[in-house]
Formats: sequence, structure tokens, C-alpha cells
Amino acid sequence: MERSADGRGVRLTLNRYSGSGFISKHYYHHGFFSADVTLPKDHTAGVVVAFYLSNGDVFDKTHDELDLEFLGNRRRHEWRLQTNVYGNGSTARGREERYLMPFDPTAAAHRFSILWSSRAVIFYVDGVAIREVPRSAAMAGDYPSKPMAVYATIWDGSTWATDNGRYKVNYRRGPFTAEFSGLVIRGCPAAATAVGNGMGQGGGDHVAMLRLQLGAADRDRDSCAGAEFELMTPRKRADMRRWRRRQMLYTVCYDTNRYPAPFPECDVDAAERQMFWEWGESKVVRPRVRGRSGGKRRQQVAGGTTASATTPAPRLVSLQQAD
Repeated sequence: MERSADGRGVRLTLNRYSGSGFISKHYYHHGFFSADVTLPKDHTAGVVVAFYLSNGDVFDKTHDELDLEFLGNRRRHEWRLQTNVYGNGSTARGREERYLMPFDPTAAAHRFSILWSSRAVIFYVDGVAIREVPRSAAMAGDYPSKPMAVYATIWDGSTWATDNGRYKVNYRRGPFTAEFSGLVIRGCPAAATAVGNGMGQGGGDHVAMLRLQLGAADRDRDSCAGAEFELMTPRKRADMRRWRRRQMLYTVCYDTNRYPAPFPECDVDAAERQMFWEWGESKVVRPRVRGRSGGKRRQQVAGGTTASATTPAPRLVSLQQAD
């Protein structure tokens, strides 16, 4: 990880030896999380850049995760943006959506954001909501409910990221560098407290717990949970619907091959559903196999994350270490 000259951003690099990334020094129980991201140029097939929330390093089998994943592509082909929602280890029930972006994400930085509250998860691109996942009783434990840390990583996703793994990372075109700046973390901080043999080390989830720590200024949970971002006015919903109709490539909500009935949080839109099989990737998107902490992307390294032994391990640095 390399700091920018002004100290307000970082560059994450993937080469044939390793990926890289950073993790927040705190866990958060709800909040608003945002960053300006610039993606690598030219041939980036197999490269995955991610900005996400997770607690997979604490909860081995019941982790929660909210992802903004950027999927590289061949030269002169566009990057894809994928959003994922997982709660309580529900990775077998993938809730993926995939989109094109209405701009070149390699030419300039654009802002990507995640709002996570007790009522909804909302993903944003340049301030426009692109996906809303409202919490419902029917979701039960599939809704993320435990404190999570903030991560950013770049890693090798050759097995699935580009055309279902047809195109791999070509390290002769590397190294690949993504830039993150303008990081916003406005959340309710939580403290990780070890119980028994230590956090998440072979003993299952019972060996660790996350305890919410609210300061005097945060007694009202909404004051630190990004509640002001959560209000979806009719205009915001119309903007979201317009964005989705123009940019959507895939949504699990209409994929009857995977799920005969839509998930309870799906807001079924007749126009979107009619267009589903016209979208270029609707017939080929398949859920990637995900393991602990959201897939084969981490192994134990300094900084507290994990990566697959079959792919270069991201070198993670905590935001505290980077200070």
C-alpha cells in the first residue's frame, strides 16, 4: 500500500506476488461508508478491486458482508460493478447484482458508498442510489446484523471475475493499481472482545463477541448510523429505477433458474423483469464459490486478513498502521 503525495489517499497494487488492501482499525454497527475510487487501465481481466464491509475474521461460519466489487475486463471492454449482500453466513443464497458504469472508472475518481442501517442497505454511485435492500422479517438472519470492519482490496479473481473465469489475470500487463481517496467512515463503533481461546481461531464463533461502544454523543443510534442518508424520496427512487434500467446486467431477483421465487426484499419491477433476458450477462452470470470471509481471497497475513493459497495474498494494512 502506498500513500498519495497529499496523504489523503492510498494506492493498492496487485502483482504476481501479492495483492494488497487496508482494513479499518474499528468495527462498526451500522453506518455510512464511502470512498472515491479510480480503477486500473487497459487489460485488467481477472482483476478484482473491492470496497466492502465484513466480519469474516471474527465470525468463521456466520459472517456478514456487504460488497462493492469491481470486476476487470479485457482491453477495450468495460469494467463491471457487482454488489453483494450476505448475512449470518448466507453465502449459499447469493444476492448478487451486476452493472455497467455510465462513465470510465479508470479516467477519474468516482464516489462509491454503502449505507447500512437496521432498516435497509443502500448502495450508491456518485450519490445516486443504485440498489436498496430493505430489511424484512422474512429475511431473518440473512440480513447483516453484526458489527463489521471496512476493507478495500485488490486481488486475483481469475477463477470467476471475467466471463466466468475464461479470461485470467495477465501479469505481463501489470502491476495493476487502484486508488482510494476521500474515505468517509461514519458509523457506530464497536469493540472486539476475545473470549476463551481467542478471536476466530479454530474454536468457532463462540470464542469471540463484538460489543457495541457508543460514546456520549452517539447515544441515539441514528446519529452514527447514517440515518440522514437513508431517506428515499420519490425522486431518489425514480433516479434509482432509471439508473438500474440503463445500467443493470444481472440481478438475482429475476433469475428463476437459480431461485424459482424472488427473495422477500426484491422490489419486482415489470420493466426490469421483461428486460432481464435481454441483458448481456443474465444467461452467464454464476455465483462464485465463497468460503470463509467471502471467498478465496485472503490468508493470514500481517494486518489481520486471509487469502487463498492458490492466488496471491493481499497485503493488508490497518488504517491505524497507516496513520
